[in-house]
Amino acid sequence: MRYKDPYGLNVDLEYKERDDVQKAKHVLGIPIYKENYVLTHHKIRGIEFPGGKVEHNETNKEAIERELYEETGAIAKEITFIASYIVHDEIPFDKDVYFIEIDSIEEKDEYYETYGPIIVKNIDDVMEQKKSFLLKDKAILKCVERVNKLGFLK
Repeated sequence: MRYKDPYGLNVDLEYKERDDVQKAKHVLGIPIYKENYVLTHHKIRGIEFPGGKVEHNETNKEAIERELYEETGAIAKEITFIASYIVHDEIPFDKDVYFIEIDSIEEKDEYYETYGPIIVKNIDDVMEQKKSFLLKDKAILKCVERVNKLGFLK
């Protein structure tokens, strides 16, 4: 699926299967805990799904597991690769997206770049002015739809 983002850039979103190779330099998780979404409150951008950059010598799956824990204290039970997207800017920006079933959430003294977890039943439960631009991003919202269509959220 191709569309234009709010800045007029082309974005290509492609749904993927588990066996596809994950190669993007950024990752995003759509975590579910007890039938609720686990979001994080980024200190600058606002409320969004956890994610970030893949570090050197780290797989994309390891990166999303690390980012999830750093930003929310959540421990993954199962991680499923569901999509990739590319924003065609002067330097293309690519992201792999994962569904994450959460096993548990630990309270932490420090959350990396965030104020910690936000747990909601529906994305629409987050006040519009508190949402990060990422929580309004068409590619991410389409991935949330895919999580629902695949039956991950019961």
